[in-house]
Amino acid sequence: MLWVLFLLVAWGAAAVSCIRLCLVTANAAPRPGDAADGPPPRELSLYETAFLAGGPHRVADLALVSMHLRRGLLLAHTGWATVVDPEGRDEVERTVIRAIGPQGQSRIAPIRAAAAAADTVRALADRLVAAGLAVPHGTRTTLESAARGVRGAAVLVVVLAVATVLMPGQETGDTGPVVAWFGLPLVLTLGCLAIARVESHPYSPWASPSGQRWLDSLPAPAHGADRDVLAAVAVRGAAAVPDPGLRAALLGSARGSRTGV
Repeated sequence: MLWVLFLLVAWGAAAVSCIRLCLVTANAAPRPGDAADGPPPRELSLYETAFLAGGPHRVADLALVSMHLRRGLLLAHTGWATVVDPEGRDEVERTVIRAIGPQGQSRIAPIRAAAAAADTVRALADRLVAAGLAVPHGTRTTLESAARGVRGAAVLVVVLAVATVLMPGQETGDTGPVVAWFGLPLVLTLGCLAIARVESHPYSPWASPSGQRWLDSLPAPAHGADRDVLAAVAVRGAAAVPDPGLRAALLGSARGSRTGV
């Protein structure tokens, strides 16, 4: 029967993808002596904290908020950024200004994307990786690829199950047992994803175990002075911005970056 072949394909895809995710996760797990316990060898900057908590786009958000708060940049709730002071205080801010371009005005989404991909942010990431505080890029992308493989296998199982049920000549009485057989690899893939989700939540995918311990040791940022707002943005992201207009501008740019705007 053809549905048995479909079932074998479903089981094969589920088993291979789940085994791969388990192996990749095991290889990425810290080993004794890989990272030292205790605080980092030096105090981390807000940019470094932002990277560990949210990656390169969080660094870009932090720079945008910092420049807006000191009136060097105007971020409108409509999603546009306008340069007020063309002199950045550090290389990340100067990268943002270069991303805006000579006209002095641009949409926030492409600015955010360009700043996140800049050499300055990559160098910051390399320093954190060398210090054992950040996850290497290759390890993170391999984990993401393995998780996508499991999600793809789950979708394939559902598609094959539907195709089997709708197959001409399939007797009505056989539908229940057939669906049950396909349910097993589906449970396997979904369970594997759930375990991976529980293991990683609420940890940052950018921080190593040592970096995560650093983040966990930070006091909860308070709203108030600009420094407190910037600390909150570094740790919690744009959602921590108290100004509704500024928050809407940043969150809108984040959605635009994901959708390719």
